[in-house]
Amino acid sequence: MNLNQITVPSLNVKKAIAFYKKLGLHLIVERLPDYARFECPEGTATFSIHRVPSMTDGEGIWIYFEVAQVNEKVSELQATGIAFETTPVKQSWLWTEATLKDPDGNKIIIYHAGTNRKNPPWRI
Repeated sequence: MNLNQITVPSLNVKKAIAFYKKLGLHLIVERLPDYARFECPEGTATFSIHRVPSMTDGEGIWIYFEVAQVNEKVSELQATGIAFETTPVKQSWLWTEATLKDPDGNKIIIYHAGTNRKNPPWRI
């Protein structure tokens, strides 16, 4: 089994497209006002957005995008006007993470885990 695609909800797909393009994703399908799909700069999985009439309550979806250099990527994105909730922090689980939200409130984590993503010291 291989993860192919993640789809997140949006109230305004056009607005979400602009945000995710600024984040660095490459738009490959656009069916406004209902749907869009992106490729990430690395890997083979795709990421899509679909229009919903309302967002659900609670924490919602968390989306993790891994980069080699978190500090540099955060600075690059901040220079384009993207606001972060937290700046890069080395977490106790050995990942460096910075968090932000997309226009619909979906949580995004820009992070680097390296080998600790699948092989932390406590792996079973």
